[in-house]
Amino acid sequence: MKTKNEDEEILSLIDKSRLPEHVAIIMDGNGRWAQSQGLPRIAGHQAGMKSVKRVIKTANGLGIKALTLYAFSTENWSRPQKEIKALMALLCKYLKIEVKSLNKQNVQMRFMGRIHQLPEFVQRELAKAIEETSKNSGLILNIALNYSGRADIVEAVSHLAKDIHAGKIQVDEINETVFQGYLSTSDLPEVDLLIRTSGEMRISNFLLWEIAYTELWITPVYWPEFNCKHFYQALADYQKRKRRFGGTVAL
Repeated sequence: MKTKNEDEEILSLIDKSRLPEHVAIIMDGNGRWAQSQGLPRIAGHQAGMKSVKRVIKTANGLGIKALTLYAFSTENWSRPQKEIKALMALLCKYLKIEVKSLNKQNVQMRFMGRIHQLPEFVQRELAKAIEETSKNSGLILNIALNYSGRADIVEAVSHLAKDIHAGKIQVDEINETVFQGYLSTSDLPEVDLLIRTSGEMRISNFLLWEIAYTELWITPVYWPEFNCKHFYQALADYQKRKRRFGGTVAL
């Protein structure tokens, strides 16, 4: 069992002046964790909420600017309806309970994805959470719900095409910076670090444009078991990387 001293030892290795501005996390392994414990899948999602709270508190305490969490993809609709309903109810319960705590932490909530396709009772809770935390100036907590990286790019192209048709922008004015402005993450810092739990070696249709030069950190730990120590380990490893962005680093 880890001790507080272990966390402090890892934290001491982190240079707080070189932290990533934006961390994204694929929170994977809730169901497998539950299965390993002989529990129903929803118990894994409930346990995973505790990890969400830990990571938010840790990231905010360190001064990280943005944290994007992959909570529900467009592909997740293929799961059993019972599980989907339980997930939506769990999300609303979390928001009702935690928004007060997020306000105390000065955390601002945002959501991205096809929110309009979610059940109306979920949309209402999301809108309330956004409104109630809108004036906070600390960590931006960006939750991807009913999200697809491919769909986000297609929708960006569609909006860009409409603006071209309306004469708001000319074709020869389009570049990467302009296109980025049409994505859901347009006003967030570049994603510096992507963490994936459960050991799976894939991106799962997440932030496909945004992670072109993002550093990846993959752990076999299931999301419900992910704690401060693992987050510190990811940050410490990130700071060992030499980020070249396609170029070279002088020896």
